[in-house]
Amino acid sequence: MIFGRVKPLDAILATAEKKSLHRSLGAVQLTLLGVGAIIGTGIFVLTAAAAQKAGPGMMWSFVIAGAVCAVAALCYSELASMVPVSGSAYTYTYSVVGELLAWMVGWALILEYAVAASAVSVGWSGYFMGLVKSLTGFELPTMLQAGPTWSMNGFIPSADFTTGLINVPAICVALAVTWLLMIGTKESATVNAVLVAIKVAALTMFVILAMPVLDREHFAPFAPNGWFGPAGTTGLGIVGAAASIFFAYVGFDAVSTAAEETKNPQRNVPIGLIGSLAICTIFYLLVAAAAIGAMGAQPTALGVQPGTAEFARECAALAAQGSEPLVCSNEALAHVLRSINYTRAGDLIGLAANLALPSVILMMLFGQTRIFFVMARDGLLPEKLASVHPKWKTPHVVTLITGIFVAIAAALLPVGQLADISNSGTLFAFLMVSIAVLALRIKDPSRHRPFRTPFVWVVAPVAAFGCVFLFWNLPIDAKMVLPVWGVVGLIIYFLYGYRRSHVGRGIVEVHEDDPDAPPPPVPPVPSIG
Repeated sequence: MIFGRVKPLDAILATAEKKSLHRSLGAVQLTLLGVGAIIGTGIFVLTAAAAQKAGPGMMWSFVIAGAVCAVAALCYSELASMVPVSGSAYTYTYSVVGELLAWMVGWALILEYAVAASAVSVGWSGYFMGLVKSLTGFELPTMLQAGPTWSMNGFIPSADFTTGLINVPAICVALAVTWLLMIGTKESATVNAVLVAIKVAALTMFVILAMPVLDREHFAPFAPNGWFGPAGTTGLGIVGAAASIFFAYVGFDAVSTAAEETKNPQRNVPIGLIGSLAICTIFYLLVAAAAIGAMGAQPTALGVQPGTAEFARECAALAAQGSEPLVCSNEALAHVLRSINYTRAGDLIGLAANLALPSVILMMLFGQTRIFFVMARDGLLPEKLASVHPKWKTPHVVTLITGIFVAIAAALLPVGQLADISNSGTLFAFLMVSIAVLALRIKDPSRHRPFRTPFVWVVAPVAAFGCVFLFWNLPIDAKMVLPVWGVVGLIIYFLYGYRRSHVGRGIVEVHEDDPDAPPPPVPPVPSIG
């Protein structure tokens, strides 16, 4: 029975206990950890994509996405405190609801991490080319700065290459980070802390400079596409933007996974989670309000539907005339400052993004190789994927495969579509965590829980509903990727993993903390959020 294949929770806990981490973090440290982990790429690169879907109404989108994150985070924290090992939602699911669903979660996480790395690569490309153009006047041909515009013709994707051919800078940064990972470069906590400080300082500077020129007229109409978008469309409106903006909050799991190092986790974990999410939501709202008020964010001003080839061509024409609106920009925050005559400040925002975003790609690939590594060591994927280079001491095979996939996706897809696809995998994983919390409460109610989700029979169903709700409001192409990816995963599982599974063969091993496992992210991570 595949549903009877459960990774022994006691074996996982026995492995985790060997770490015996000192409980030293209080509520304030946890909150700051969460703020550093959450604030990141999403707000830098998705502001324009959110404006395309919701206009000024994207401010409500930040609130909705943050609320869903909060209830999912409370569920995540209970499992993270009970199963304090690497492997993320894959390990939690394996220990609670069994191998098949764990495989599906791990497979979805592979999609999430890899596509998120691609999205950040494209975001970096926009800021890099904007900074180069501002400082030197040089710019690559349009066809080499962006991939094609994709649309769904029924269930068949079609590409329009008139708006772009291939994103060369995104390929370069993705492959450069992959090479660094393969030869074993590790980031220090100090470097991460400096990068977090740079991001927060850059966004604070943006708010201080843009707020004084806020024009209330730019907020009308507030919701040009309504809550759910015009009839016959998917992924537009305030809720559609919330499904995309979810990308800007991922990173809160840095707080959840720190539960084992927290004093009085029952009290401090929810304070750290809710506090960091509340602070980040307020910060995001200030950035969004400043951007909208300074420049306007009406997606209907161009007269064509966002995300289409016609929209991309109209944006290119306006950019050539020097009158590019916010909804068209590939470097939204820097573009806003330059448009209100803070050219050098805009360049500083671009420089901050150029410094911080490659480390985010690094962390995404770290997380992806960790999931691949554990699944391969569990026998669900070929163990060759988990082989460690004799000199570099890194899982070079899976890192190279992942890097090539990331570079291809970054070359051919726009950042908004990549974020939506990544969100589909993330939302599925969080849905499974919400279910796993309830399943374990029924299955093993007496087990020690350092942190217990408050009002679990309300919070967990709300979290599950929120994840399904946001997934349903993603664009149709992003929604289709997850089931297609899932079917491919099921085929691989039943052809290979089902027969080779160590748990299925009666071999009890826990590989999440193997000495040669790829190292986990160092908190506070400059996350994708």
